[in-house]
Amino acid sequence: MPQSYTATIAAELKITAHQVQATADLIAEGGTVPFISRYRKEATGSLDEVAVTAIRDRFEQLAELDKRRGAILKSLTERELLTDELKAKIDAAPSLTILEDIYLPLRPKRRTRATMAREKGLEHLEI
Repeated sequence: MPQSYTATIAAELKITAHQVQATADLIAEGGTVPFISRYRKEATGSLDEVAVTAIRDRFEQLAELDKRRGAILKSLTERELLTDELKAKIDAAPSLTILEDIYLPLRPKRRTRATMAREKGLEHLEI
């Protein structure tokens, strides 16, 4: 798990980075939320089930956000639409919703059969 995730989650949940990292390590080793909160209190600094669940879920959200950010940057780079300003906005997006809002006007349009027919000049057919 990246250190940036640890710092972000620690700030959001107002706990120490060590608690977040220890919990993330236990989750990565296959520990369940009840097991970690009951039997690994010495490692997590006595975090309860709610905090352990919040850490687990936030790690998943941040990983998904980074995965989507990478896909968007790749798409924009391939279509030569990526500018420095746009890249900065995408990198700074704190949530998936904001990221998708930034990408929405730049999304490739769907090419349906009707769209392809219109491109070939078959829009106005008279019977």
